[in-house]
Amino acid sequence: MSYEPPPVLIISEDDAWDINSTTYADCGHFVDWDRFPSVTEERRSPSPQELPHSHKELKRMAREGHWASRQCLRAKAYNHIIKNIRCRSGTPDASVYHDVSERLFGRRDIKDHPLPDFLDGCLPPAYCLNAQGETVVKKILICIGNQYPDITYSPSLPPVVALLLHFSENEAECFERACRLISCTENHKCYVDQSFLAYEASCMTFGDLAKKYCQAGHKFITTSCENSAEVFSDWIMWIFGSLPFEYTIRVFDIFLLEGNKVLYRVALALLKHYRSHVDHEVTDVRSDIQDFVKNISHHLSVQKLLERAFSIRLFSHKELWLLQLANRKALSQRGITVMQPRQPAHMAVNLLDFNSVIVTAQEIKVIWSWIPERFSLYPPVLLFSTMEHGYSLQRFYSHCEGFEPTILLIKTTGEEVCGSFLSSDWNERRKCSGQVATYFGTGECFVFSVRPEMERYEWVVVKKQDLVKSAPPSPFSRPRSYSHGSRVSTFPLRPSSPTLSSAPSSPSPLRNYLTVPGDGSCEQLSPFLSVRHFQLPTKTASMFMSGNNSGIIIGGGGGQALNIDADLNIGRTEHCETFDNPPLCEENFHIQHLEVWGCQIS
Repeated sequence: MSYEPPPVLIISEDDAWDINSTTYADCGHFVDWDRFPSVTEERRSPSPQELPHSHKELKRMAREGHWASRQCLRAKAYNHIIKNIRCRSGTPDASVYHDVSERLFGRRDIKDHPLPDFLDGCLPPAYCLNAQGETVVKKILICIGNQYPDITYSPSLPPVVALLLHFSENEAECFERACRLISCTENHKCYVDQSFLAYEASCMTFGDLAKKYCQAGHKFITTSCENSAEVFSDWIMWIFGSLPFEYTIRVFDIFLLEGNKVLYRVALALLKHYRSHVDHEVTDVRSDIQDFVKNISHHLSVQKLLERAFSIRLFSHKELWLLQLANRKALSQRGITVMQPRQPAHMAVNLLDFNSVIVTAQEIKVIWSWIPERFSLYPPVLLFSTMEHGYSLQRFYSHCEGFEPTILLIKTTGEEVCGSFLSSDWNERRKCSGQVATYFGTGECFVFSVRPEMERYEWVVVKKQDLVKSAPPSPFSRPRSYSHGSRVSTFPLRPSSPTLSSAPSSPSPLRNYLTVPGDGSCEQLSPFLSVRHFQLPTKTASMFMSGNNSGIIIGGGGGQALNIDADLNIGRTEHCETFDNPPLCEENFHIQHLEVWGCQIS
């Protein structure tokens, strides 16, 4: 059977489709107009008749919804945007579709042809397509499966194809556009995940971003359901499955210009709005969020949703790409590369076997949900315990060195519990010479309290990115110098013992001072911060962890979040500039028990 282009439908002037004399007046014959939503949102200004050449202007138009009421202009914009996407040479085009379609289907009915494996048995969404459009989507997906046998899992591809078909003149054009998105080679920009590993990594990435930008929502999910990973795994389908069509298409307008970063933004905005409206006990969080997203029009307009999404100061495309790579590596190391039953995230903690004298199994479950997901995939292992190994700093170091990251837990004689997540190996303290201790670690470090209140305090730069200034031309050309040397008093309980201070100074033989390290190599930074070279207005905003024979310090600047003496017996906690935390417990405390937990990676 030779390929015949689909017939042209004549649309009456009363139809919602905006027909004019442009070359895209022929689009829309795959649409069921009885199901197509009417545009009720008021426009702030009349839509222009022609597209601007500036990419910046196109982004502004997409974000402000200038195409919402002019479908022909939207179709023209899609063609312009997708044709300008850099993609691999040899990317299949419309002519390839004609050949492949004829070869695959011939005289066979499409029902006789199996759907590609990457659909995982799920039917593509109909959106507002008519019966012919739904059939064409399946044909295009089958042809894509033929041309891209390496695509093994891609939940977002069927919705993308269905949305493109609304604004394509024919199925071959839709196929070509989808292939260009699949074959995109632009730096750090991704349109569709193409394997189970990539999809799972994107779910982990969304979980990481939710920890940073929607802590209340993240905490609600991880504490309200046994398998929080199932909830976070739905993030992409909140947009391409649950959102009403008129919302999805507005997001899609921006997605074509900006890649998957806008999807993360919108999903975070949906999660934030959901958490602010949930005022009842939820038995099925996953379904409750899906229902909330389906009925989002009852809560806010699509423009308000987008405004909230773009008010989130998300990481750059490169930083998201680095985080995604780190999560993919963690999954690969665990052998997760193909579809398999999903394991509950943060349930690497065996609640039955977990045994600590400081925290309960439920408390460690919450703490485990705070750490980067590429680590929370692994079960906790006890590295050091004062009950088992005694109150010795040297034994503390000997049992903790070689492990990265670690979680420090402290229980005071007042029955308060606090601690910290430490991203780097304690062995790094040996890089300094003599008794002068230096700070090391990365921006993934954080401190927390468990009892009486459970709260986490992250690096101040993550929460207050306005602290970041532009980096000098060569960030590694010279170490930073610090001249102020005001001393911060340490433990008043034992003034005779050697102590540490967070007050930075120029190199000094005095062992009572910690010097602030110079810039380290970017490989030692966390994956999603490795491209940042911070030049901070406050010189103490990146004091993460430090130690020598006199004790250990977590956080610095104006005080220390935690300061523990060499006998692991006496401690002090204060507000510090690194984490902007209040005292984590009573300011001067005696240690009842101290534990260090690591991730059992091997």
